[in-house]
Formats: sequence, C-alpha cells, structure tokens
Amino acid sequence: MSIAPSATVKKIRIGDLLVENGLISAEQLQLALAEQRKLGSKLGRTLIDLGYVSESDMLQLLSRQLAIPLVDLRSYRFDPALVRRLPETLARRFRSIVLKEEAGGYLVGMADPTDLFAFDELARALGGREIRLALVREDEVLRTFDSVYRRTEEISSLAQELSEEVSDTAALDVGQLGLGEDAADAPVVKLLQSMFVDAVQAGASDIHIEPDADCLRLRLRVDGVLNEQIIREKQIASALVLRLKLMAGLNISEKRLPQDGRFQISVRGKAIDVRVSTMPVQHGESVVMRLLDQSGAMLDLEHLGMPAPMLARFRDVLRSPSGIVLVTGPTGSGKTTTLYAALSSLNRPERKIITVEDPVEYRLPRISQVQVNPKISLDFAAVLRSALRQDPDIILVGEMRDRETAEIGLRAAMTGHLVLSTLHTNDAVGTADRLLDMGAPGYLLAASLRVIIAQRLVRRVCESCGERHLPDANDQAWLSELRPGVDTSGLRRGRGCQHCNGTGYRGRFGVYEYLEPTLDMLEALRRGQHDGFVRAASRAPLFRLLSQGALDAALAGVTSLEEAKRVGGELLNDGSR
Repeated sequence: MSIAPSATVKKIRIGDLLVENGLISAEQLQLALAEQRKLGSKLGRTLIDLGYVSESDMLQLLSRQLAIPLVDLRSYRFDPALVRRLPETLARRFRSIVLKEEAGGYLVGMADPTDLFAFDELARALGGREIRLALVREDEVLRTFDSVYRRTEEISSLAQELSEEVSDTAALDVGQLGLGEDAADAPVVKLLQSMFVDAVQAGASDIHIEPDADCLRLRLRVDGVLNEQIIREKQIASALVLRLKLMAGLNISEKRLPQDGRFQISVRGKAIDVRVSTMPVQHGESVVMRLLDQSGAMLDLEHLGMPAPMLARFRDVLRSPSGIVLVTGPTGSGKTTTLYAALSSLNRPERKIITVEDPVEYRLPRISQVQVNPKISLDFAAVLRSALRQDPDIILVGEMRDRETAEIGLRAAMTGHLVLSTLHTNDAVGTADRLLDMGAPGYLLAASLRVIIAQRLVRRVCESCGERHLPDANDQAWLSELRPGVDTSGLRRGRGCQHCNGTGYRGRFGVYEYLEPTLDMLEALRRGQHDGFVRAASRAPLFRLLSQGALDAALAGVTSLEEAKRVGGELLNDGSR
C-alpha cells in the first residue's frame, strides 16, 4: 500500500528557498520567473541555465531541506533489472530511477522530488508499494537510462516476430518490407527502428549487419570497439538488407556487387544521416551503416582536446590567407571532426568556402559542399579544378588520393587560397614523404605547407567506475624505459560498470602530433631529402610524438596505461617509428 505523498514529498517553493539561503537574489528570481514563463521549463532548470546557481549547490540545499540522500549515479552500483521495473516512458518523463528494493518498497531517485504528481504516478506504476525518495542529477539519470534501457531484448523479440513472416524460401513482398498501408507496424520496420534507437542510445558510430552460417550478427561500434548481439533467426537477414536498400535508393535486384547509398531518419528527435554500404559475402550480403548526427552541435576547436599552446598556434595558422593544412591518420582517427571544427571557426559571411568530399558527411550552412562521383568522371581533381573558378577563399579537399589532386591542391595553396585536406599516413613526419612519393614537386610542398597534424582517438576512462591503477612489473619496465623516474600516482583504469557496458571506458578524445615547418624542414623538402626533413622535424617547436601524448594522458588519469601502450604499439607496428 502506498504511503501518502505528503508524508514523503514536501511542496517547496524552490525560488524562495534559494533566496532565503542566499544562493540567488530576489532580482535574479524575478528574471528567472519571467524566463520560465517564456520557455515553459521548470524554475530550477531555468536558474541553472541562466547561471544564477550551480546544480550542485541547488541539489545539496534540496537534500538538506527534504532530509533525503543525494545519490551520485556515476558511482552507484544499481541492478539493471530493478531499474527496468519502472517503464522507460515514465522514467524519462519524470527523470526517475529505481535504485534499490527495500522491505515493503523501493528507494527511487528523482531529479525533482518536489513533484507531487510524479510521485503519485511512480507509486502507481510500482504496484502501490512504499516509496522512499533520493535526489539525483538530471544529466546523470538520463545517461543511466541510455545504458539501462537498451533494446537488445526488444530486438530479439522483433527478430523472432519477423522470422515468423519470412522463411528461407518465401518471396519477400512489399507488405513485408513495410511499404504498404500499415508500414509503421511492419515487423521489419519496427526491428530497424529499434536497432537505430539502440545504436543512438549506446553512442554507436556504426551498425554492422553480418549474416553467418547459423546466425545473424548485429554489431555496434562504440568508442571504436565493436559490441556484438547474436540473432538466431538468420533468415531475416534478406528482409533487413532489402528494406535498407529501398531506404537508401539502391538496386534491390543486384546482390553480386557492392553498393553505397544514404538516407536520413529521425531518432528521439535527432536527425541521423545514415551512410549505407552493402557487400556480397559467403552467406548473403553484409551491411555497414555509418551514423552521423546532423542535429548535434558541431565541435569547435576548443573541444578537440588539443593542448593550449598547440591550439593557439593552430588558430594562428588558420588565419593565414593561403597555404595548405594537412590532417593525417588512419580511418576512424577523427580527421573529419578536426577539419569540420576548423571549417566552423572559418565560416564567416565574408569568406567563400568550398568543400570536395567523398561523401559529404555533415551539412554546413553557407558552405558549398560537393560530393565526388567517379561514375561520371566527377573525381577530386575535376571538382577541384572547377572549384578554383568559383572564387573561393578556402577549399577543403576530403582526401589527397593521387598526384593530380595533390598538385592542384598545392598550386591552389600557392595562389592565394587556404586549402585543408587529409592524408592516410601514420604520423606527421611521414606525410611529407608520402606526398613526395605521390609525385608532388618538393618546391611546391615547401612553398605551400603550413602545418601537418597527425592524430589518434584514445578511449577515456569511465568516470563512473574509474579507479587508481598500480602498474605491474612489465608496465613499470615500459614506463622506466620511456620516462625514467616518472610519477605513476595518477594512473587510472575502469573496472567496468553499467554506464560503460563493462568496458571501463566511456567516450574518446584526441591525441595529436603538431608539425609546423621550420626553415630547415622547408629546405629539406625543396631538395627532396627525407632524412634531413626528419632530423629537422625532431627539433621543431611543439612537436611531440603521438605515443608521448597518449602517455601524458595516461599519467594524468584521463586514459589507461593499456590505451597508451596500444597507441604506441600501433605506431611501432606500422613501422612509422
């Protein structure tokens, strides 16, 4: 039987309480009330958004006033099955989470424990059992929802439902593909929608659909690592692939050749651009989908994670009226993010910017973006030649793939244009050598090169389960060789929790090599002397190896020692050091 709300929830005028305790002024309260009426949001959130009070101060005050505990969800060890006793729609609506089952009732965390209506609804949803309240941060409870209310069970259930309609020999009709009158209710549509929601909640960059001999593998790439879900109903693979082909405008009758396409969907109010790649494999067709959140704010340069001195110099280079800026690294190293952040800082009404990409990943206002199409001879070189006749100030070339593209880009940089581009090399020093090997004239490279940035993405230790890490004997030996006498007290690693899906990591950040040419380096380029360029580069200001940047992050506790060793080992295995 539920206890009376008044026995647990007190009606508090949060504004008056903050004024009484000196956290805000009466004038600030009136301004916040006016803003609240305009936006229709809660007063507490309005005060925080206006910067009048910190969320931490407000929560601590509420905790004392209501005599309820303030729970830090980042370190709380909760039971996912217990959390799911509260329906997701209700949990998200009232920003509430079941924390613990107690004698006769539950401990429930709420972002707003003064909401009497929410309390009644929660008590009803939890079977009328007694509720004891705790206070939780809104952003933490929303992050917890994304990790707990995953769609794995729903996906398995929908896959079973779809398999009942589709057999190995049955011909797939339009209705089964969700193109009939009841499209939204078609099993294949519901299954794909559930897969996209799960991927967005998990923060996945890619979805892999891989048919195998006895199952269908669904894999999400989260923070650079694939997480797998096995679907036993392998016969649904053809229905999924066919539906995705239709959505992407691909040829559904062609199963022998790879195809590429794209489409856009809306997931939880976010516009997601989906790039689709199909490939024939032994047991059918494999599909990989890259997810690009078009509704998210573009990263700016400050959030790339560059050290302050490096960022300041990079900004200075971007102010140059001409020259070429190169960002290098393997696929998935964050090159596109860095280039788009640079473009965002350069995007002004007085500048004409043209991009040549394959494909166009993010759509930017005021920028002329061109996607190459080799099938009609619209390659990088052809578009770049035409772009130079469009009176640009800045040109972005998605990738320097051949001698012709490189030479046109370098000449454009010499003739009053700022050119940004990428190259697939392992480090900054090897980039110049790669361009010379492609046939780019050394004198052109020396005259136009402004900076080379090499980068990698490194996983960040999970804030929820990160703990101090004591290095073993092998780690100590490795550290002593690189940094004799180094302080290892800041080393951390994640033990694995619900927030990070048991990996110990959540999110990624960039580590960078920054190489700005000196006179000695430019002279070596003119002469085509690789060894001389390498020696001069080692003496360049701000130049540090990628492995050193990763190690610095590990010693600061931002990433783990294992991640730092992975980056260092990757570079050694690539032969770049």
